[in-house]
Amino acid sequence: MTEHNQEKKSFWREGISLLVLALITGGIWLFVEIADEVVEGDTHHLDSVILLSMRDPADTRDPWGPEWLEEMGRDFTALGGMGILFLLIAGTAGGYLLKKQHKTALLIVAAVFGGLVISLILKQGFDRPRPDLVPHGSYVYTKSFPSGHSMLSAITYLTLGSLMVRTVKNRSLKIYIMALSILITLLVGLSRVYLGVHWPTDVLAGWTAGASWALICWFVAARASIHMRNSKS
Repeated sequence: MTEHNQEKKSFWREGISLLVLALITGGIWLFVEIADEVVEGDTHHLDSVILLSMRDPADTRDPWGPEWLEEMGRDFTALGGMGILFLLIAGTAGGYLLKKQHKTALLIVAAVFGGLVISLILKQGFDRPRPDLVPHGSYVYTKSFPSGHSMLSAITYLTLGSLMVRTVKNRSLKIYIMALSILITLLVGLSRVYLGVHWPTDVLAGWTAGASWALICWFVAARASIHMRNSKS
């Protein structure tokens, strides 16, 4: 590789790193703003309006739409459940271990389980009750803010998507993979509101925190990889 190409590649790497840092900063700022509004109670009216808009006005016990849509909501929410995520993480990490890519396997496990610990700490810290306006369409056993399903699905699917992107060269396929990762994350979060187990701001905060944590893990891993390559050269 010529010196010019090396400089060009280094320029793009630094540009991407700066963009990721900006996104992390923006994500953390947005989470803090949402949390501040939630603590002050300023989001309760809007949360209630959005939550009730997904219910039959004549019977708030009944989610909007036919029964198959409600069943689909439970299917989508399962994609963010610990059982599904554990299988995904264990299976993917195991594959990387078999390929002798131990650091990648460690990154996946650290990202998800680190996010789980952060999620539980935040839930206990904010101690926000679950919505009580409508019956819950799914069993819940933790506090409401932020949404653990939304946060962990963002961490898991965005992390796995970014790893898959590194293995393909076709730009359209890269975009498709990341778009699919984002879509799954969005569907999980929306299903939590649809089933009445989370306020909309819980989900928004979960998405924000999860995406920020995934970006932090990606940034740390990328910088470590660059440092190792520089050390060998």
